[in-house]
Amino acid sequence: MSAFVFSGMALVCQRARRGTQRKQICASIADVSVEKSIENVQLPKGDVWSVHKFGGTCVGSSERISNVAQIIVNDDSERKLVVVSAMAKVTDMMYDLINKAQSRDESYVSALDAVLEKHKSTAHDLLDGDELASFLSQLHHDINNLKAMLRAIYIAGHAMESFTDFVVGHGELWSASMLSAVIRKRGLDCKWMDTREVLIVNPTSSNQVDPDFLESERRLEQWYSKNSSKIIIATGFIASTHENIPTTLKRDGSDFSAAIMGALLTSRQVTIWTDVDGVYSADPRKVKEAVVLKTLSYQEAWEMSYFGANVLHPRTIIPVMRYDIPIIIRNIFNLSAPGTKICRQPVDEESESLVSFVKGFATIDNVALVNVEGTGMAGVPGTANAIFGAVKDVGANVVMISQASSEHSVCFAVPEKEVKAVAEALKSRFRQALEAGRLSQVAVIPNCSILAAVGQRMASTPGVSATLFNALAKANINIRAIAQGCTEYNITVVVRREDCIKALRAVHSRFYLSRTTIAMGIIGPGLIGSTLLEQIKDQASVLKEDFNIDLRVMGIISSRTMLLCDEGLDLSNWRELQKERGEVADMERFVQHVHQNHFIPNTVLVDCTANPDIASYYYNWLRRGIHVITPNKRANSGPLDQYLKLRALQRQSYTHYFYEATVGAGLPIISTLRVLLETGDKILRIEGIFSGTLSYIFNNFTGDKSFSDIVSEAKQAGYTEPDPRDDLSGTDVARKVIILARESGLKLELADIPVENLVPEPLRASASAEEFMQQLPQFDADLTRKRQEAENAGEVLRYVGVVDVENQKGFVEMQRYKDDHPFAQLSGSDNIIAFTTTRYRKQPLIVRGPGAGAQVTAGGIFSDILRLASYLGAPS
Repeated sequence: MSAFVFSGMALVCQRARRGTQRKQICASIADVSVEKSIENVQLPKGDVWSVHKFGGTCVGSSERISNVAQIIVNDDSERKLVVVSAMAKVTDMMYDLINKAQSRDESYVSALDAVLEKHKSTAHDLLDGDELASFLSQLHHDINNLKAMLRAIYIAGHAMESFTDFVVGHGELWSASMLSAVIRKRGLDCKWMDTREVLIVNPTSSNQVDPDFLESERRLEQWYSKNSSKIIIATGFIASTHENIPTTLKRDGSDFSAAIMGALLTSRQVTIWTDVDGVYSADPRKVKEAVVLKTLSYQEAWEMSYFGANVLHPRTIIPVMRYDIPIIIRNIFNLSAPGTKICRQPVDEESESLVSFVKGFATIDNVALVNVEGTGMAGVPGTANAIFGAVKDVGANVVMISQASSEHSVCFAVPEKEVKAVAEALKSRFRQALEAGRLSQVAVIPNCSILAAVGQRMASTPGVSATLFNALAKANINIRAIAQGCTEYNITVVVRREDCIKALRAVHSRFYLSRTTIAMGIIGPGLIGSTLLEQIKDQASVLKEDFNIDLRVMGIISSRTMLLCDEGLDLSNWRELQKERGEVADMERFVQHVHQNHFIPNTVLVDCTANPDIASYYYNWLRRGIHVITPNKRANSGPLDQYLKLRALQRQSYTHYFYEATVGAGLPIISTLRVLLETGDKILRIEGIFSGTLSYIFNNFTGDKSFSDIVSEAKQAGYTEPDPRDDLSGTDVARKVIILARESGLKLELADIPVENLVPEPLRASASAEEFMQQLPQFDADLTRKRQEAENAGEVLRYVGVVDVENQKGFVEMQRYKDDHPFAQLSGSDNIIAFTTTRYRKQPLIVRGPGAGAQVTAGGIFSDILRLASYLGAPS
């Protein structure tokens, strides 16, 4: 019964082919003039031909088919061959017919009616008269043949591959026939070609086919002698074997068809029409700043397509390479876009920069690494053959291979869905070696992705690899495996799957100088935090346009509420948004939200609080690859062991911890100290007025004014904390002293710093700030006496912090300075710091300026943010 059914199916298939051929040949003969011999028309070749390929999306509706026809008409090439796919979704519909029929699902009948109706309604929109009647006649004839074949498949419960290929190829036949009729309707001579009559292929064992160019060329010349025309519409995707059995060109077959036809005609170029503007430097869905590439070499396109880029299937490039035929990728929906030209050795119009060496980046997701490791592998011939033989036996595809020169291990990547079978096969194959200890392990590392940097001019160009790895390191991406071919056309790295998009953005940003995008989380939108947000808002557009820096505030959190956003908050109305969309504060969720945005490679948390609990998170954040910027002194002035642990982590990683604003607000105190140390200078002493509040108080503590009056003035002017004792106690100055002492290399605790407390002993336990202020005048006499004594000696009182590096100590106290001393020349709330070093021993290096206030403190934080952007790759 089965043999009879398949015999019947073959007969239906054969009759269908002959019917189509007879109809086409008769139509062709009728169009040839009597004076012209149909046997002697020779096929012209060369630049007179241009080849176009339109995919299913391009011919997905009657309107789009009309647009395609117009593009063909507008092409001023002398001769044109156009390869078309089936209408959008039709190939899937045809495969669905096969699946339904062999599953004995009778709904295949209604599904086939849907296919008929789709093409029938499209034909009615596009055609009329004889052209419409002719097409509909052939369409109904084909549908009847398909019904008979599908019925036979339904009975047999199985479809041979050749019958499946025959069925699914009808979509191309119908779209080619319709398009040729539309062009003829516009008054141009046009023939359509069933490429099963011309393209002859040899099936291979790897579910691919190899074109037989000699036989295909012979058949093309034979076909053209009977169907000569300046416009030919050819079916994509389908072909025949030497036995005239229908087959397909497999994945991306229509592109492959166009490349083969271009090679057979040695055409001027092959244009692949699609729905994007060209080949992008990276997947634009993953990298917003990806750019369309003007040119690619064949090898670059080959590499990028292998690594998953939406370019072309690698096999598409092979036929045109032989004749140096360029491929142009164009967007049918944006005819103004020039597209991407793929050719032999494109002349790079860009400057001699790293950008011109690396053309693009592509990724492959859902892969796993397999590592075969053991001392018994070294120097043993055939080990690699045995490993990959076992992989071949389970039918797995090896995506990437990496082997250490010591031959101690072989590492390779396979699709994750195949890794279990691969691991089991290897353990079985090497069971004896594993038991004997010659092999130590067959390890599987799941959840990986592959990132490839591609560029033909990378070859022999120093610095490309260093730049790539540096960009990944600065984004805190760990590389699990590396591979590079000797051609140096690509560098391939394996990273964790969750890091893939982050890694892609990081390297693309580095090479293309796209905006250095930083995801920011602002902690503490109080006076300083809100001022910083205002400064970022005012400067954001300038940073983007002039400095390629894109700062995106992904979240703001206070002690009670938090505001989160996936794309970046609109800073012009963040307060209103906080009221409308604010959620209950949850620090871990806040950090997770800001950091896990895979579209942004760099994350920074800006702590604008003075909260010791927030400071305790820094170490964990830095370990997770999150940069930290803060004016909060608690971390650096807290327990010494925690400070040393934090600094050690900072030095060991590419994660940055900036805290310039912890000392001197916006003044460059810490950066000046670091420059001195890094350039080999030796710090002897750091002495300064570190408190803007106390600077204001002592600068104005003159004449007949009492100390309590000055404190009251300072409080009313907003220079002091709500409770002035927080300033007068000297603890804040002591924290700054301990920070500078530790930066200078001293290992001191805060308790090691003696502090002269300006709060009178009896008032330290006062119930409130108001009570303290009321009672403070009772203690004016002592400070008034000290001031008078200083003035009588031609001196002034100043409250200073000192780091005595030579004697390994620090202290905070009130001291007297001569009227001509720099510390006596201050005004307002200025800070002043003097660095005495081996280079600046006779005349200390002075840093002076505003040391308090929301604007300057926020400015110091902002400066650290921009320094971070510079470190991460923004142009300086």
